[in-house]
Amino acid sequence: MKLSELTAELKGLEELRFVLPNGELIPSHFHVTEIGQINKKFIDCGGKIREEKSVSFQLWEDGDFNHRLGAKKLLHIIDLSIQALGLEDHEIEVEYQGDTIGKYGVQVRDENIYLTSKQTTCLAKETCGAPKSSTELSIKDIEAAISCSPEGSCC
Repeated sequence: MKLSELTAELKGLEELRFVLPNGELIPSHFHVTEIGQINKKFIDCGGKIREEKSVSFQLWEDGDFNHRLGAKKLLHIIDLSIQALGLEDHEIEVEYQGDTIGKYGVQVRDENIYLTSKQTTCLAKETCGAPKSSTELSIKDIEAAISCSPEGSCC
């Protein structure tokens, strides 16, 4: 979900309820400790230089049990962030502390904000030799993987 889509959804909400992928609610006394834009420049395993941008929200909760952040207040914080930082309209990534910092996508439905699981993938499957999916593995692919060497282009 992009930032503009979230702000449109927030206008129709009173309460903020963030739901983790396992169905648990983030405690209602959470804080939004950061909003920012992430600009990532990297090279993939196929040697292609790539750039990605996202808008990052960091949620945090501690012993401040009386704290409540409403949708209107979050909209105000987002507006300030757009003005101060020049945030662009990119996909939102939410960070939340579990056993480690988890990164989630966002989806709004049923007056809840659902944090969605994110997955990694190979971005250069066509050039690095990785199969497009596990069902596409063939004997040829397995033989090529076994014969892969550091001097080759397969790893």
